[in-house]
Amino acid sequence: MKPELKIKAIENGTVIDHITANKSIHILKILGLPDERFKNVTVAMNVSSGETGRKDIVKIENREVHHEELNQIALIAPKATINIIRNYEVVKKDKIQLPHKITSIIDCTNPKCITNYENEPIKSKFKVINSQPPVVRCHYCEKLIKTEDIEKQFE
Repeated sequence: MKPELKIKAIENGTVIDHITANKSIHILKILGLPDERFKNVTVAMNVSSGETGRKDIVKIENREVHHEELNQIALIAPKATINIIRNYEVVKKDKIQLPHKITSIIDCTNPKCITNYENEPIKSKFKVINSQPPVVRCHYCEKLIKTEDIEKQFE
């Protein structure tokens, strides 16, 4: 029998599972991790998955993700699941869903878009055209922003 490395269960916090393989680093940046307040963060990268072949997992002890963070995560890992843990039990499990509209999470890549003018305090707005893989259209200039361009903004 081969020895297995087991990851300790967390008492309270969040487990983000089914992250697209090798995208967990982007998720850590979105969540502002590492952070001194959240000392126990576990990242498993490129592990076997029956569903997708390969996946990443992020476990954050003593922190629950916020709705705004979920929208950002959905742009990077649209098939991810979020598990909220309390007293070692999963109390909430959700699949991430991209909202129909996105505001102020990413920037339009069109340099001539009104949202990119310094003296125009206009927040970016996008309509989600496709959720898997994510593709959005700018509300103002109608430029399509594809997954690769979205991911670059989180690097």
